[in-house]
Order: sequence, then C-alpha cells, then structure tokens
Amino acid sequence: MQQVNQKIGPDYKAWEEPDEDLDGSLWGLRAGVAAKRQGEDAMRRYMPLLLNARHEERKDLGDKEVLKELAVRANLDLERFAKDLDDRTALDEIAASHKEAVAEHGVFGTPTFIFENGASAFLKIIRPKTLAEAEKAFDSLVDVMTNNLFIGEIKRPQPPWPRGVFD
Repeated sequence: MQQVNQKIGPDYKAWEEPDEDLDGSLWGLRAGVAAKRQGEDAMRRYMPLLLNARHEERKDLGDKEVLKELAVRANLDLERFAKDLDDRTALDEIAASHKEAVAEHGVFGTPTFIFENGASAFLKIIRPKTLAEAEKAFDSLVDVMTNNLFIGEIKRPQPPWPRGVFD
C-alpha cells in the first residue's frame, strides 16, 4: 500500500491527503469499503472485479468512473456506492486496518495472508499461466505458510525473474 512504500517520513499518513492527491491504491481501498458497506456478499462480488481491473486490465483505480462501473457490474446499489466512495470516514477504516495489520501481524506489504492459527505470510506472485496452475500453487503455499512456521522467508532473486515466466 501507499503508506508502507512512502519515503516522506514516519509522521506521514497517506490517508490524510486531500481526495485530489490520494493515490489510486487508496481509492481502490475506499471502493472496497464502499462495497463492504452493502454487505459481505456485495464485497465478495466487487473485489474480484476490482483486483482484475487493477492487475489484469491495468485500470487506474484513481478514476472514480472505473470504480463505479465495477460497482454496476457487481450489481451494487450505485447511488449508495457513490455516496460511500466519497465518504472520507472510509479512510479512517483503512487507517485502522493498516495500523492493526502492522502492529498485530507485522504486515509490510500486500498480499499478506493471515491464517486462523495466527500464522501470517507475505506472498509476491508472478502471473500464472492458468487458473488451475494458480489454484494448485495456492493450495501448496497455504500448507507451507500455515504448517511450517519455522520457514521465515522464501524469495527468488530479482531481477531477472525466472526464465519463461513472461513468455
């Protein structure tokens, strides 16, 4: 998130910026909060669309029209979504979540998975070729991350990425 990667200083808070200066990632988080305010089911419909827009379609999450179009596709109440998207109290929720994640789980980046047994793990992935490949890897990694707490870090040297990943 923008807060973790900032270089301004320890007192800087990305969520305190005026709306016109907020990073697109914070608008994406605000959109997630706006969707969640319509219920868990609404959020579960919205979030995959948001993640796909960002990571596959390379859409600008700082563009509120993009976020609203995703709300339409997720069958959300658009009027309520737009109102909640503009509600700066969503930033308070984001700030509280960030502070808790850092203090309680040592989160330093996303995605960080936090499991029921208290284990947590950051996972940086490269685009898998197929959904089946991604699901198999995810299942294997969940097993490693939850049942092998003695593993502190797995990291591939970069760059270059492993040969063939982007072919």
